[in-house]
Amino acid sequence: MDIQTAIVALLAFYVAWNLGANDVANAMGTSVGSKAITLKQAIIIAGVLEFLGAVLFGQGVTSTLGTKIANPALFADTPQILIMGMMTVLLSGGIWLQIATSRGLPVSSSHAIVGAIAGFSWVALGVQVIDWSSMGLITIGWILTPIISGAIAAAIYSLIQHWIFNQPHPLKQLQEWIPWLSTLLLSVFGIIVLPTLTQPLSQFLLTQGKWHIPTHDITLFTGGMAAIGLTLICWRQLANHPLENPIQGLFGKFQVVSACFVAFAHGSNDVGNAIAPLAVIFHIHQYSQVPNDQLIIPLWILVLGAIGIVAGLAVWGKKVITTIGENIISLEPSSGFCAELATAITILLASRLGLPVSTSHALVGGVVGIGLVQNIRSIKFATIQNIAAAWLITVPLSAALSATIFSIMAIFWH
Repeated sequence: MDIQTAIVALLAFYVAWNLGANDVANAMGTSVGSKAITLKQAIIIAGVLEFLGAVLFGQGVTSTLGTKIANPALFADTPQILIMGMMTVLLSGGIWLQIATSRGLPVSSSHAIVGAIAGFSWVALGVQVIDWSSMGLITIGWILTPIISGAIAAAIYSLIQHWIFNQPHPLKQLQEWIPWLSTLLLSVFGIIVLPTLTQPLSQFLLTQGKWHIPTHDITLFTGGMAAIGLTLICWRQLANHPLENPIQGLFGKFQVVSACFVAFAHGSNDVGNAIAPLAVIFHIHQYSQVPNDQLIIPLWILVLGAIGIVAGLAVWGKKVITTIGENIISLEPSSGFCAELATAITILLASRLGLPVSTSHALVGGVVGIGLVQNIRSIKFATIQNIAAAWLITVPLSAALSATIFSIMAIFWH
């Protein structure tokens, strides 16, 4: 590894650190806020599952960010400009995420990185370098994410209220519903995640007709089994810390499992925000050309991003967890479960499509959707306004910061 790649790797780790410190709230904030688990337990659970999600499923979104925002073909004759631009993206994205985290604001790392890529590209080669069709699709995803997640969370919570809480014997009713809720959770994991785990192995066995399993498929299978195992451990661990309300205690178990799904989904989707620029620069150094439509990400880059996310979450994740878990609405395990399940469904689907949507948008949308069902006056709109303002300024601020840093770097680079 040359010095330039090593410096960029450190910058990618810096972004991943701040991403973990800010976005960990999207995975575990509601579980901590509802007292289903402690902060320490949340950090351990999220750390393992964020790592697995990033390493096993981080390829798709990373490739999208690395090749679809700015058209790499336009940098074919000037790869050094693309390298400098990607370094700018890491600097500006990391700085904004650090500022937002210090204020406890759960911003979108996807917004920050996409805005930074667009900002340097505009300055470097003009407006024509930006792939506006991809930008449009990503923007539509940002808009639809909180709406879809909020609608799913509100629908699930309304069903739970009607069929469990509003019944004469809610605890008995919940016990009858446990198989259905379990089936719902397993379906989310099975339908969306397991095909991605098993398809490479199945295709290999069908095409080769031999029981020789590639190393990558062993990694996928082992990682999937580890995720399932950790989920079962989380369920059992909660049994040792029952809540006073037996109904909420049972929902607490489901909330921990759904939080595991969100952590896994978040790692798979958001690791690309930290490592896509590094992957592009490594590709240029490795093959002496800019990447085309497909970007192959080496395993060590995925691992670097995953370690950065986990380290940031462990050291500096408490502030944003408090905002998500306590400062929007007062959460109980039942409402937290609905918000996290809706977020997991929304984000995992986006990951399968390779679309870098915002986990922050999904979870905040889910929490607000539940607040609308409970009582609109229970929503702390001052917090929502602060979060929304941070969302709105993230793209233009990141773009302006990236353009400024790129212009300064260009002077010294020459």
